[in-house]
Amino acid sequence: MSPRAGSAGQHTLAFVESPVQLLNVLEWAHAHALRTKESGAPERGAAIPAQGGPRPGAGRTSANGPGSAGAQGTAPGGSGARPPGRTARAGLTLVVLSPTDPMTRGQLRRMAELARDEGYEVRWEEARGGTTAPFRTVGGLAPLLRRAHRVVMGDPFSRYVQLLLTITRARELVVVDDGTATMEFVAQLARGERLVRWHRKGGRPGARDLLFAPVSASARRRLTPSTQRAVEVFSSMPIDETPAGVTVTANDFAWTRARFGPPRLTKGADLVGTSLVETGVVDGERYLEAVRALAAAHGARRYFAHRRESTEKLHQLATETGLEVVRPELPLELIARRGPIGRTILSFPSTVVHTLPLALVGTEVRVAVCDIDPAWLTHGASPRAQGFLSGVTGTARDVDRLSAMGPADSPRSARWA
Repeated sequence: MSPRAGSAGQHTLAFVESPVQLLNVLEWAHAHALRTKESGAPERGAAIPAQGGPRPGAGRTSANGPGSAGAQGTAPGGSGARPPGRTARAGLTLVVLSPTDPMTRGQLRRMAELARDEGYEVRWEEARGGTTAPFRTVGGLAPLLRRAHRVVMGDPFSRYVQLLLTITRARELVVVDDGTATMEFVAQLARGERLVRWHRKGGRPGARDLLFAPVSASARRRLTPSTQRAVEVFSSMPIDETPAGVTVTANDFAWTRARFGPPRLTKGADLVGTSLVETGVVDGERYLEAVRALAAAHGARRYFAHRRESTEKLHQLATETGLEVVRPELPLELIARRGPIGRTILSFPSTVVHTLPLALVGTEVRVAVCDIDPAWLTHGASPRAQGFLSGVTGTARDVDRLSAMGPADSPRSARWA
């Protein structure tokens, strides 16, 4: 696929529900140079220079989110007007289908500011603000969907996105990276399976799943390439099973590296949190024990919380480990690239073990990943959980691997795999 941004009838509509999805839409747009020559834009592949002015960062407390701010048609925190001296980039409208979680909303707000600073139009939708919100959102977006030549989405598993796909007549569909979910989506599409998130696979479909099944099946058909529709996957994740006809484009975080850094490095290590406890995959006490052992073994000082980690869990973690809990206001790839960041970044199996080495290429930062011990898994975890998490670790490039650690491990007994 060769996008022809800016041409008549070639408008692109992008739907995002998380900060990382929005970041990867910016990376996709940068990779495809999605702006017109009339705006003075560089040709395809040229770097976007770093912009001046204050840059969003990380804070120790949770972002409150925009609340009821951010009416439809604008990004929260502003009127939607572009900063002085910035030229609007033709061809792309970013639609934020805002969740209700305050942490996610806060990060999305900061990412929306960055997108507007880059010259993109951002439309903020309170898509979950009450029982009638979905009807208002879908109704308001329907005309745009019917006119769009290209639709970009960050989460093909999202019921919201799947519903919107039934409306669009777009000739080009693009799935941008949503981390490990992208690996599973591509594999399921290649095998012709129904679209189910990996940590839910193996369970019995609920009533809502059965009710929504026709919409999900329709979305899967639309995401299958045909003579009428081209499909692209833009990802930094390893993709082994490429569906026939799907174009796979590598995301190397060129926009992030051009826009931020290089970072100032600090002594010691930083530890990256995960939401595996919140999703019911890993036992909470086992996770706490592993974090404590890992931090002691490697001299970790800070714990970068995942946006979905609960406040109660983080409070207990800070109290029992002595780690400084940081709630980032931006995706970790941007936080790490801006710095300051530890010379070693410790993580459990997650998307960042694939993305951070790309965002930090050329720096002296070392990324290390700790395996998940099968004994940590809950009784309700998907039968595929251990194999999937091992695959996430095993396919990561340019990382060091650490054996799973438990309460019996001490700083002297840290084991490198």
